[in-house]
Amino acid sequence: MRAPSLTADYVIVGAGSAGAALAARLSEDPSTTVLLLEAGGPDRALELHVPAAFSRLFRGPYDWNYDTVPQPQLDGRTVFWPRGKTLGGSSSLNAMMWIRGFAADYDEWAEVAGERWGWDALVPYFRRVERTEDPADPTQGTDGPQSVEHQRDPRAQTAAFLQAARQAGYAVTAPNLPRGQGFAQTMVTQRRGSRASTADAYLRPARRRRNLRVVTGAHVRRVTIEGTRATGVYVDIDGITRQAVATREVVLAGGAINTPQLLLLSGIGPADHLAAHGIPVRVDAPGVGANLQDHLVAGLAPAAHGGTLFGAEGRGELVRFLSRRRGMLTSNVAEGYGFVRTDVADRVGAPADLPDIEIIFAAAPYVGEGLIPLPAEGLTVGAILLRPASRGTIRLASVDPYAKPLIDPAYLSDPAGTDRATLEAGLRVCLGLLQTDALKAVTTGGWVQPAGGEHMSAEELIDTSIRRYAHTLYHPVGTARMGTDAESVVDPELRVRGVEGLRVADASVIPTVIRGHTNAPAIVIGEVAADLLRGH
Repeated sequence: MRAPSLTADYVIVGAGSAGAALAARLSEDPSTTVLLLEAGGPDRALELHVPAAFSRLFRGPYDWNYDTVPQPQLDGRTVFWPRGKTLGGSSSLNAMMWIRGFAADYDEWAEVAGERWGWDALVPYFRRVERTEDPADPTQGTDGPQSVEHQRDPRAQTAAFLQAARQAGYAVTAPNLPRGQGFAQTMVTQRRGSRASTADAYLRPARRRRNLRVVTGAHVRRVTIEGTRATGVYVDIDGITRQAVATREVVLAGGAINTPQLLLLSGIGPADHLAAHGIPVRVDAPGVGANLQDHLVAGLAPAAHGGTLFGAEGRGELVRFLSRRRGMLTSNVAEGYGFVRTDVADRVGAPADLPDIEIIFAAAPYVGEGLIPLPAEGLTVGAILLRPASRGTIRLASVDPYAKPLIDPAYLSDPAGTDRATLEAGLRVCLGLLQTDALKAVTTGGWVQPAGGEHMSAEELIDTSIRRYAHTLYHPVGTARMGTDAESVVDPELRVRGVEGLRVADASVIPTVIRGHTNAPAIVIGEVAADLLRGH
């Protein structure tokens, strides 16, 4: 029996946040054929749909299971980088936090990539994406495919965290305002208590269309290029390498790690790096795999009285979730957050009225990078470095397309030391919040992490939290950045420079990481890419 054809107008690599949205939108035109290739399997596991279970997916079959190279500023530790390997990509694995960032973030994109990427131009796309419960701002959509809802059963400690913010003098505002955001309870990508990934929001409705073919277990080896034009990809399906042919364009949507890796394997990247691996150079593009940015988080985990998510794994909670979509298992864990501007931002002349730290709150001690069960009743109050000055790289470890690339975020490596100083200032904000009456009322005075923290000075707590425990907030971007300059990897229409018929549509094109979380803009990039391909 002959294998089904792998020829389509558009071949999309990666069914994650951007790729799923892109495939669904392109297939709205019945005259257009779309082939969506996903290396992972279908999103059938229960844990993919139970919000509080996301960390159970780490290092499992639905995770690319990456680690960084050793980080000198973090005691030489490697840092675990989970990425979704299933339909929905990391939107099937993340903490479901819908935090769009600030209007100014996108206006910064416009400065390097043109007006199409500014806030005013992107507002219609955010509105197209979102189905927001009780929108607080006219820029928030109400009838899009992506469900953005209030939490169903937040822990009482989350209300205490917001009260602590008020007591410390910070504003508590509605979430996702374009300007003037303060502290808020997290809005989540859920539908009636269950995770709502882009596989749920976009792909499930779209897969009824005959012109969309979704192939899972499809590991792409490289892009095929004839002359200067991309013609398709080589892809392994069921142990057989086949060529998928794109009659119009190939679009890479593998994310900030897999997309640059695939470009490098295809001969698009720094010539010296390609030559070192014996890869023929198609395009000498030094920007491929460069400009890596990520949000680093350093958390403090005080011990707490009862009622935290420590009890979420009890059988009663599972029954409550399965029968009513209620209870602890509906939690996204990181139930609250807030934006602050430290004195470091003023010292270095950062743009006025914009934060440099996000405070994140969990009604659980999120320790061991999420790789160990919750050890005790506790909380997490952490500081996130929003705008790192440090820049890292993605590089090939091998020409084997199954080999993991070398990931070096170069955390806290900026020569001026601004990143470290900012994170320290953020942790001082965390300590201040923990000293408020509101949070003292729900904590015991002991510590889950750092152990023995009650015997440490503030500076010892801060230093230990950064060096021994800081980890990723899972927001890598920038490794195939867009821009109008010749050094950018893709142009403002997301076309790879030097190769016709090849685009990138994922978080790798983001030139500077937003002051927010990256799932929302990744989906928007998929929507914009669909319009660009359709000529809108």
